[in-house]
Amino acid sequence: MLQISLWKRLVILLLCLAALVSAAPNLFYNRVEGHNDAVMAFEKTGALTEEQVAARAAWPDWLPSGLVNLGLDLRGGAHLLAEVHLDEVYKGRMDALWPEARRTLAAERATIGSIRRVPSPQDELRIQIGNPDQIAKAVEVARTLTSPVMGLTGVGQSDYEVTGEGDTLTFRLSEAEKTATDDRTMAQSLEIVRRRVDAAGTREPTIMRQGTDRILIEVPGIGSAQELKDLIGTTAKLTFHQVYGPPISNPDANPGASRMLLPSAEREGIYYIMDDVPVVTGDDLTDARPDTDQNGYPAVAFRFNPTGARAFGDYTASHIGEPFAIVLDGKVISAPTIQAHIAGGSGIITGNFSVEEATNLALLLRAGALPAGMTFLEERTVGPELGADSIEAGKKAAMVGFGLVVIWMIASYGLFGVFAAIALTMNVIMVFGFMSAVGATLTMPGIAGIVLTMGTAVDANVLVYERIREELRSAKSAARAIELGYEKAMSAIIDANVTTFLTGVILFVLGAGPVRGFAVTLIVGIATSVFTAIFVTRLMVVTWYARKRPKTLTV
Repeated sequence: MLQISLWKRLVILLLCLAALVSAAPNLFYNRVEGHNDAVMAFEKTGALTEEQVAARAAWPDWLPSGLVNLGLDLRGGAHLLAEVHLDEVYKGRMDALWPEARRTLAAERATIGSIRRVPSPQDELRIQIGNPDQIAKAVEVARTLTSPVMGLTGVGQSDYEVTGEGDTLTFRLSEAEKTATDDRTMAQSLEIVRRRVDAAGTREPTIMRQGTDRILIEVPGIGSAQELKDLIGTTAKLTFHQVYGPPISNPDANPGASRMLLPSAEREGIYYIMDDVPVVTGDDLTDARPDTDQNGYPAVAFRFNPTGARAFGDYTASHIGEPFAIVLDGKVISAPTIQAHIAGGSGIITGNFSVEEATNLALLLRAGALPAGMTFLEERTVGPELGADSIEAGKKAAMVGFGLVVIWMIASYGLFGVFAAIALTMNVIMVFGFMSAVGATLTMPGIAGIVLTMGTAVDANVLVYERIREELRSAKSAARAIELGYEKAMSAIIDANVTTFLTGVILFVLGAGPVRGFAVTLIVGIATSVFTAIFVTRLMVVTWYARKRPKTLTV
């Protein structure tokens, strides 16, 4: 007999209702988008303009406000492909190493003689000594400046290779350190670009690494590629300040003359009182990277240039045991306690860090400015008119595809075709509902994926209906034919959709940009089409049969 338990019926209906509620805001796209922008502006600034107040009031706060974000090709915006000059970072590392190497070797001047830097490639530091016969001693002393490479690929290797030949001592970045440095530089560049773009309030930008030294940047809704280039070129403000007293929770506290009150970036509701004049700035920071302390716990190592090293060293010598605020873009990202005099411009930040927290802090410390120059290899501006045309073309394609499928199903299967058409409508609603709930981005290839899903979504219904026809030819009763139709078609439905699902996963993992947009809608569409075909359509058929009890069945 045809049976669907009450709890299953409720689950099916609740999922359909949830999809409908989640997808509904897209019918009022501009109104909901204005509301969301106003909410975001209020969270950032705590105040709204009259226009923003009106925009927020245009959509009730208690209603769902998730939208399917429109990609660059639909909304319009700017596309950039940037190449990061990794060699510049190598040169910076060598320049920063020279003062430390000179000071270390100067302690052995009586043995190795005079010390002088000589020209070298960007990833090397060459130092000429006065006593060539003591080059082995110079190499031994210089190797005290090396440290293990932080990273899985560099286990057991040092960051610098130190060699000596004739009267020349050479520091060279090891291959493992180059790889780790490249990864840190690209991660830092991605973080800086993301922070700059996010600060502009743009929606769903695509910022991702391509290859070893390139970054793809796509920002919907921005005016032009030049505007995006100017935005990326801005520099974050990184400063280091003296802190007065413990953190407080009163945002209205009066910090006093020559002092300021800044919030914590990590601890909501916590504020620090600090000197308004920084001890050093991010311009003086040459490097920061994850490291370990003397006990093997995660920490962050940093290095200043000679100017910053002197200022920082003098300050730490007279403020041991006091907190020290690291401020990025007006928020305190860390406030470690000074444990000892930090001379030479190199130090370590310790605390109860996890490996991930130490890595993120190092990334933020380096995010004061782009670590290396960028060359924009490709730039493109997509006008909003082109995006509007693409949306209109997508709508027409979707409506034509939907209409043809519905006409064909009704013509082929009559009332059962109507059930399939209703399930197809619910399938599209569920796709948009899911994408709205997760904030997915819809692109033109994504629309193509939805149209393709419409054509394939009824495949499961066709398999079921054809199976029901076969059972009816075998003189089965109507109820038994429907039951066997769903049971025996199940394996074919699963096999067909699993293979397509795996193809979508491969496209998503290996593809990029438009290919991924197509893969997302394809994967979601497959999952929802199986649900609507197996459960939603079956619920309608069972409910109809329970009420009508037809003696004969026409499929």
